[in-house]
Amino acid sequence: MIEKALSRIDWLLVFFILPIIVAGLVTMKSFAPLEDAGLFFNKQIIWILVGFAVFFIFSFIDFRFLKRTDVLVTIFLVNCFILFLLFILGNVSHGAKSWLDFGFFSFQPVDMMKLVLVLILAKYFSRRHVEIRDIKHIFVSGFYAFVPFILVLFQPDFGSAMIIFFIWLGMVLVSGISKKHLLLVFGAGVLIFASFWFLIFAPYQKARILNFISPLSDIHGSGYNAFQSTIAVGSGEIVGKGLGFGTQSRLKFLPQPQADFIFAAYSEEWGFIGSILVLFLYVAIIWRILYSATLGAHNFEILFGMGIAIFFMSHILINIGMNLGLMPVTGIPLPFMSYGGSHLLFEFAGLGILMSMRRYGRVAHRDKMQNEFLGA
Repeated sequence: MIEKALSRIDWLLVFFILPIIVAGLVTMKSFAPLEDAGLFFNKQIIWILVGFAVFFIFSFIDFRFLKRTDVLVTIFLVNCFILFLLFILGNVSHGAKSWLDFGFFSFQPVDMMKLVLVLILAKYFSRRHVEIRDIKHIFVSGFYAFVPFILVLFQPDFGSAMIIFFIWLGMVLVSGISKKHLLLVFGAGVLIFASFWFLIFAPYQKARILNFISPLSDIHGSGYNAFQSTIAVGSGEIVGKGLGFGTQSRLKFLPQPQADFIFAAYSEEWGFIGSILVLFLYVAIIWRILYSATLGAHNFEILFGMGIAIFFMSHILINIGMNLGLMPVTGIPLPFMSYGGSHLLFEFAGLGILMSMRRYGRVAHRDKMQNEFLGA
């Protein structure tokens, strides 16, 4: 039984993940003389080992019980309640009340909610793929995303709220929405954004968005982080400054070089060539996730795999865009590379569930299922 489960694991996916993990660890180790840098490195190794343990354990579990509506709705409501509890029990970190501190470790509930949202949207759309062109399903599915979106936005955690929105939008698109309804969604999005701009966004959040448009307008204030990050990336040039010679991180110009801006710290030391290599590995990971999705037995498994791909793509694009000065600074980690246990655990958990689904996927009926999903 164990051999059969191991045979269903996409070892090529694991092969692509490992170099990114090593790149993150090597980058953290390179500025070890900095205060707490060695601690980050040692703790990250522990979280990586725990993450892989979660990945393999989850790949052995039969997750078909998640297809039950009552189970998923219960999990969703529990997670919404936990997000609500953050307003009472949460710890403030970087201006957001988004962490639960248990003493020996801290936990960011929104990481779990992102995975739960993928599951519940996959369930919802898998039951309605034939009638998905009915616009009501956009709003019903939007409600599932809107509740955690609001709870996260008011922490305030603007970056995670963006991820929740992109997960919903991406899964709506792959579910087969019509172009007319797509335009309607974008129009509604513009109106919602305008409302949030005038009624909800805090001054510092507006400043981040304005710096997205003009990142050099306030390099000594709200644009400082993005400015220093672009300097780090650019100074790496073609082949980088070499391991341990990244001046932006070692001289503490670059904020959070082990977490939010680890891509900039890495790019400074490894240059354009190293950055392209990491991007290639991320593209390969997305490819393997989408391939696993095509092996799904039913629409639920296919949509879940696509949702996991959207989950990773959102994190990758926002974090790297932030490091390049193309996106607002939102505190979104780079998968498998940024320091932190909370996001690592649920990245591996999502992939573990996907591997579990490969175990009972009907490979022989893959083409049939794809045609059913696409309405062919």
